Amino acid sequence: MKRWMSQGWKTLAAGWLVSLVGLMCLTTTAKAQNLTIEITRGSDQATPIAVVPFEFSGQGGLPQDVAQIVSDDLEHSGQFSPLSRSALVSLPSSSEDVFYDDWKRVDARYLVVGKIEPQGDQYRIQYELMDILGGKRMLGETLTSSNGNLRASAHYISDQIFEAITGIRGAFSTRIAYVSASGAGDNARYALYVADADGYNSQQILSSDDPILSPAWSPDGQKIAYVSFESGNSAIYVQNASTGERVRLTSFRGINGAPAWSPDGSKLAMSLSKDGQPEIYVMNLASRQLTRLTNNSAIETEPDWTPDGQSLIFTSDRSGAPQLYRMSASGGQAQRVTFTGNYNSDGRFSPDGKTLFMVTRDDSGYHVAKQDMDTSRVTVLTDSRWDESPSVAPNGTMIIFATQQGAQGVLGAVSSDGRASFRLPSAQGDVREPAWSPFLN
Repeated sequence: MKRWMSQGWKTLAAGWLVSLVGLMCLTTTAKAQNLTIEITRGSDQATPIAVVPFEFSGQGGLPQDVAQIVSDDLEHSGQFSPLSRSALVSLPSSSEDVFYDDWKRVDARYLVVGKIEPQGDQYRIQYELMDILGGKRMLGETLTSSNGNLRASAHYISDQIFEAITGIRGAFSTRIAYVSASGAGDNARYALYVADADGYNSQQILSSDDPILSPAWSPDGQKIAYVSFESGNSAIYVQNASTGERVRLTSFRGINGAPAWSPDGSKLAMSLSKDGQPEIYVMNLASRQLTRLTNNSAIETEPDWTPDGQSLIFTSDRSGAPQLYRMSASGGQAQRVTFTGNYNSDGRFSPDGKTLFMVTRDDSGYHVAKQDMDTSRVTVLTDSRWDESPSVAPNGTMIIFATQQGAQGVLGAVSSDGRASFRLPSAQGDVREPAWSPFLN
């Protein structure tokens, strides 16, 4: 947890450790367990869509309900409102069986149908998307899936449908990383997990007796940088998410924190206090050479890159309270970019660079907000009270973040327009520090 305190973050490393342990420790065990999505707010402008159960011609049943996964994906995006299965007027499996007027009567704007056939140890999946008002077939495809990849195939179908309707690439096939904590005191355990974007297929890739913070995906989705306290002091590591192979990049005295990959994957921005106060540095990963970008008596941390890689944004209290500043990736003068309110931190850009997402504070607590980079208008997106660590989906449509649900740390997500939101609690303990992966192919 990296929330700035109102008195300043003068004890940064201790603040990280104390707040993380205090908010993340429960007397549970850190077993690999899926996160579950709970919708907390639906969009009143979501598009009605009907996803018919896919016809299966094999014996018995399928291990995964592909159509239900597609329906859930589309609903969780905040842009679609799937009809309940009890509201479906018929169960067609191909476009030839669709009577468009029937679906107009239940106000369906789009319709998804499909069929699945076993082929040896594989499955042949056919799906189609219909525009009900236009009375036409929009999309159709046939793919092959193994038993273990049915969920992945469903996410792929969701991606294609989402893009066909919205014109925006779907992000259902991406992944998230997050940190869980369990136990208390000397029995506290921390773990770094990677899961599908919907919280399923959770896999533990690191376990430690000491806190793990700030996971960040490499642009190719193969590696994760993070902060670990396993050596007694903070250190920045980079780990291959598949093989587990890892290297330690920094372990200077004091703070080693907030790693952020450059868009081309060649550099890592970070906050180091090796020369005194926390400052922003950039490491060339090939040479391990460090370049110091800031030189200020204030605390400088939480760097992130602009999508073009030419600039960095970071949090600083040089104005007397945490605000976001921007500077060239090669150094130079920093320019303040947030002026609304007396607390703005943890800035993250949208993929197009036009929107800055952040954590802001008002009288009701800490919230995820966005700022239009052209107009500087700030819009608060969440109504929870303890939000932190926002991470933006690679298509810019959703933001995942850490928050509180009662006494438990959970992950939350909100659409970029603020109209839809959901939470991903875990039965395995508190979860924090989410990071959304890039597109994986």
